[in-house]
Amino acid sequence: MRFYSIWLLANILLITSLSTAKGEVKKCNFSQIKNGHLYKGDIYRFYLAISTEKEFRYYCNSGFVTPSGSHSDYLRCTIQGWEPAVPCLKECVLHYVENGYSLFLERKFVQDQSVKVNCYKGFNLPNGQDTITCTESGWTPQPICIPSETCSKSDIEIDNGFFSESDLTYAVNRKTRYVCKQGYTTANGERSGSITCLQTGWSAQPSCIKSCDVPVFENAKSKNDSTWFKLNDKLDYECHIGYENKYKHTKGSIMCTTDGWSDKPSCYEIECSIPILDPRLVVYPRKIKYTVGDLLKFSCRPGHRVGPDSVQCYDFGWSPSFPTCKGQVRSCGQYPELLNGEIKGTKKAEYSHGDVVEYDCKPRFLLKGPNKIQCVDGKWTTLPTCVEEKRTCGDIPALEHGSVKFSVPPYHHGDSVEFTCAETFTMIGQRSVSCISGRWAQLPRCVATVQLEKCKAPRLAVIGANKLEKDGLNHNSSISYKCRGSQKYGYSICINGRWDPEPTCTRKEKAFCPPPPQIPNAQVIDTTVKYLDGEKVSVLCQDGYLTQGPEEMVCKHGRWQSLPRCTAKITCSQPPKIDHGSIKLPRLSDAGRDAIDSSSHEHGTTFSYVCDDGFRISKENGVTCHMGKWSSPPRCVESTGKCGPPPTIENGDITSLSLPVYAPLSSVEYQCQSFYKMQGSKKITCKNGEWEEPPKCLHACVLTEEIMRRQNIIPKRTKNKKIYIQSGDYVEFVCLTAYQKAQGSPEFRTQCIDGHINYPTCSK
Repeated sequence: MRFYSIWLLANILLITSLSTAKGEVKKCNFSQIKNGHLYKGDIYRFYLAISTEKEFRYYCNSGFVTPSGSHSDYLRCTIQGWEPAVPCLKECVLHYVENGYSLFLERKFVQDQSVKVNCYKGFNLPNGQDTITCTESGWTPQPICIPSETCSKSDIEIDNGFFSESDLTYAVNRKTRYVCKQGYTTANGERSGSITCLQTGWSAQPSCIKSCDVPVFENAKSKNDSTWFKLNDKLDYECHIGYENKYKHTKGSIMCTTDGWSDKPSCYEIECSIPILDPRLVVYPRKIKYTVGDLLKFSCRPGHRVGPDSVQCYDFGWSPSFPTCKGQVRSCGQYPELLNGEIKGTKKAEYSHGDVVEYDCKPRFLLKGPNKIQCVDGKWTTLPTCVEEKRTCGDIPALEHGSVKFSVPPYHHGDSVEFTCAETFTMIGQRSVSCISGRWAQLPRCVATVQLEKCKAPRLAVIGANKLEKDGLNHNSSISYKCRGSQKYGYSICINGRWDPEPTCTRKEKAFCPPPPQIPNAQVIDTTVKYLDGEKVSVLCQDGYLTQGPEEMVCKHGRWQSLPRCTAKITCSQPPKIDHGSIKLPRLSDAGRDAIDSSSHEHGTTFSYVCDDGFRISKENGVTCHMGKWSSPPRCVESTGKCGPPPTIENGDITSLSLPVYAPLSSVEYQCQSFYKMQGSKKITCKNGEWEEPPKCLHACVLTEEIMRRQNIIPKRTKNKKIYIQSGDYVEFVCLTAYQKAQGSPEFRTQCIDGHINYPTCSK
């Protein structure tokens, strides 16, 4: 054996020396076989190169095999080098997949071969792979399924909703939005929501819960203009004047429940019942039922009526109080004096039962309550009140082709100014114009004299006229006339083409209203005086109450209308805080601090703000408490004109990363979420320290089978199964078979407006 080794070595040396002598290129160098060994390797390691076509037997280490799959094979020197290039390949066996499975368990694979692995739900291989590869160091990656780093929409089902994005898988920390069908909302009451892909899967299970559409109001209204309501939302409603709900209240509330609205917001006509009256009192008209607005008139069979001759039915009952009948009545002495007021007309020493005295307030004072009092069985009815009117009028308005006589402001309630017209112009209207409750009364007009229109001669028999011409009478001409069967003359004057008053012989009875009613929570109005059509009575609320609606009630067509309401004043909580500013304290007094820190502030309370150094007030510097709510507070902005973060918008966001501060004239752009349509400019700019008005993202509309089934309609294009319609787009409906358009139904082609569709109706 030793001899054989020496002989082999000698031959190798000889071959090597001959090859070198002939100038042949060395082809293969001996080196250690990776993961294997040569047979007789201790001999070959001394030699540097081998010529082509020479073969040497080798074997692989445990866990490795030759390319042919055996434990040993031949290594051959070729022109390209040793063949095989990788003599020993790693052998891998897939025994087990953690958190998953494979169809190739216990099979053998060699280096560079891959095998498919299936992970259980919620798990996957790193980097989202679905295969593992046999490498020199073993399986890469390891056959271990880890918690998912991506989320799949297939893992989630949304009842009564759908995803608004088309992607199927999402990386960790990425969000996706979903939209609820019409009639459903997210848990927090929104039409849409979002979920986030986390390491452990989706952050939450999307939920679309039942919501409520706007209910049908019967003789009622609501100040809430929402088009839908989430579960447990409360909706307040108020009955129309003269109506009440089944609980005998003029206001009510309903709640959105899983079965819809908790009650119907229905109101019914208020009825006034007649109490037991004085048997001598004649009442008419006699009816079974009296509703709001109805009148009752009274007279006495024998004796004198003490009280009003008529009353009116209101939502708070009959007013004023019913009269009685009395055999003898007393007269009244001197009328009562009115503070800051005086009577009109001639004064008398004694006044009979039924006599009326009228008052007027002095300048700068406003009359509240009935301006007339009446002597009723020796007693005068309620005296009115003269309240100082602190409101003043602004600058005197300009009169075209006219001027005003010089007058010095301020202009208080009751102050008057006089206007004149330029030459060749004639004044139409009152020359004197008064300041009434902070507003100037209607101004006259200056009309070119040559353009004044004539009045046509009336059809009545005119007895006297300034100058009756064929083409009519000139401006300011007057006529007198007498109607058949009447001894009285009528008079009228021509004012720029119109008679004032219109000459007529039609007998027109004067319309009277009952004495004005006692408004609940208003100062007492105890009067029996009737009022003519067009007259007004101003109401003064009690302390702690505020006038809501008009300040005056009006006698119109024999009934009191436009009634004021006295509503309890509501206090406010602590005033709002503002960034970079604070409420201005009056000389830092303890009383001032206590007033601000108080948890309750009366209606009408006002606070002023001051800004920190380097900031300025962006608008009026105060807030006022009005019926439980503070007015919008001011903002403190830098003098620099910089802006803070741009305003947020619902269902949208800016396209760039929000910054804490923006330089003047900086701009940002907005984008709406999927299926929402932008209204307004997508770009806003920082100007003078404030952002321009941002755009809105309008809701899309979702066609619901429930509503269409109820309305007996379907979309006209049935092939198009699109149920999601952008705001501004149109959709057309048709009636179901055997149905036709219902009377009063909305049009069949209707537009989606910010999530709302006006569905048509079909009936048989």
